[in-house]
Amino acid sequence: MAAGVFCMCGIVGIVGSNAVAERLVDALKRLEYRGYDSAGVATIHNGAMDRRRAEGKLFNLEKRLDAEPLPGNTGIAHTRWATHGVPNVTNAHPHFVDGVAVVHNGIIENFSELRDELTAEGAVFTTQTDTEVVAHLMAKYLREGVEPRAAMLRMLNRVSGAYALVVMLKSDPGTLMAARSGPPLAIGYGRGEMFLGSDAIALSPFTNEIAYLVDGDWAIVTRDGAEILDYAGNPVERPRQISQTTAYVVDKGNHRHFMEKEIYEQPEVISHALSHYVDFASNTVGDNAAAIDFKSVSGLAISACGTAYLAGLVGKYWFERYARLPVEIDVASEFRYREMPLSPSQAALFISQSGETADTLASLRYCKDNGLKIGAVVNVKESTIARESDAIFPIMAGPEIGVASTKAFTCQLAVLASLALGAGKARGTITPEQEKQMVRHLAEMPRIMSRVLNLIEPQMESLSRELSKCRDVLYLGRGTSFPLAMEGALKLKEISYIHAEGYAAGELKHGPIALIDENMPVIVIAPYDRFFEKTVSNMQEVAARGGRIIFITDEAGAAASKLPTMATIVLPNVDEIIAPMIFSLPIQLLAYHTAVFMGTDVDQPRNLAKSVTVE
Repeated sequence: MAAGVFCMCGIVGIVGSNAVAERLVDALKRLEYRGYDSAGVATIHNGAMDRRRAEGKLFNLEKRLDAEPLPGNTGIAHTRWATHGVPNVTNAHPHFVDGVAVVHNGIIENFSELRDELTAEGAVFTTQTDTEVVAHLMAKYLREGVEPRAAMLRMLNRVSGAYALVVMLKSDPGTLMAARSGPPLAIGYGRGEMFLGSDAIALSPFTNEIAYLVDGDWAIVTRDGAEILDYAGNPVERPRQISQTTAYVVDKGNHRHFMEKEIYEQPEVISHALSHYVDFASNTVGDNAAAIDFKSVSGLAISACGTAYLAGLVGKYWFERYARLPVEIDVASEFRYREMPLSPSQAALFISQSGETADTLASLRYCKDNGLKIGAVVNVKESTIARESDAIFPIMAGPEIGVASTKAFTCQLAVLASLALGAGKARGTITPEQEKQMVRHLAEMPRIMSRVLNLIEPQMESLSRELSKCRDVLYLGRGTSFPLAMEGALKLKEISYIHAEGYAAGELKHGPIALIDENMPVIVIAPYDRFFEKTVSNMQEVAARGGRIIFITDEAGAAASKLPTMATIVLPNVDEIIAPMIFSLPIQLLAYHTAVFMGTDVDQPRNLAKSVTVE
């Protein structure tokens, strides 16, 4: 799986028999839920390639097209969320180089190396984006006499990252070429015309017959059909399916449930979130993390409910470790009634996916009445919590349909990690080199998440069959793995209805150990970190009493522990700053597959609602 930090940009392409510009823009409108800061469209007409681009909303692009129409029956279009390069017309897609047009969702991880190489060969770059190297590589190979298919394949084998790409060539006006390595990309089948899009909702006005590319696929699309190949150039088959658009702005794609789809969207949405808070070109925390003056505050209060509260608990570890900032945290339903003494010298963060959670909103108002600076970590920037806050920290997760939060949770973690690093930078508690190193680790996270999802899926599905037979499950962890233990237990009971509890591993002997017998699964979350040896000692106590251990660790942890387990899930070795996001994946998949095996309503579990707006 390729790597990178990528955004939720929107891509549409049409190879047709009639003018496409207006239809391309209409399709982009269906992708506006993803968020964007600029847009563009390009077509080929009478042997010439032309484009219109605009900063801001699609309305601005439509105005340009009204003033300067864009004829042509083949075209590509894009809504961009800036990662490399500021949001302006110059950096907006499509990018043009010598008869090559490219739209791109994602990040080219080795763009600096490629850019230096191409510049040394005489290439002139006109944008700040990483995408431009794709167009320059294609143009270079075509100038060297490489035929288009071979040039596309050669380019794909030079770039690394997580990306969805569509390439249009002036020399071949009846063809689009596309590739996927990470972000979604779908082919739509029409009559005498063909389509490409970031998801089925973009293509629904044109067709309901869809084939989804999988990672490592690339395709050659003409108005008569599509040929799909792997990166070795071998043909592959991808099933066509009928897409049923619903009242939701997204559909399930290839997935059985929205929850599964949202689990697999996490590398993409994490990238979207991170791109808002860190500068990957300089490996520094951006200005968005400074919306609260962390340098001057004496302490931080955090409050939330459910999964958002558990994200806040992980955040507490980060703020205290990296920013040396004391943190007071409680669930919102308790926080608001504790009458906790507060000072205007403190700041407060409130975490909510919907931004409408009643207890969290009441706690926010309590802090505001006490003169605190308020920050909102929310998924809906227009929500009540966001509107009543001094600073908004959007998590950029996109619509989350499944009631049991997955991608919103990891996006909350990504934002809190960025804010904690920003606070540490402002307070002088991390050095510039530490900042750069940790931002580099954050940049690697989407690639690692994609790899983990592909790596552990079969094992999680198999293990869930055993877990579905159990009535009770314990989860254990230390440090930031303690909130993950509680999150794992919450996920399992939310959607499978199996009773589960999460504990700090050090608390095992203070009560929960009484429950251990040969029928009790104990899920231990233990990356090989500074807590590892202590956690293994708690595992030994479980093993001595016949407990069935499911050990979630990394390569170093698996090598260091020789205890017998019911199963060991081995993840890649990662830095502590990203471990909570990476280790969230197996606990999500384990809960999901257990619920599926038991036949429960995964997306809408009983008695639960997506947004709790009453007390």
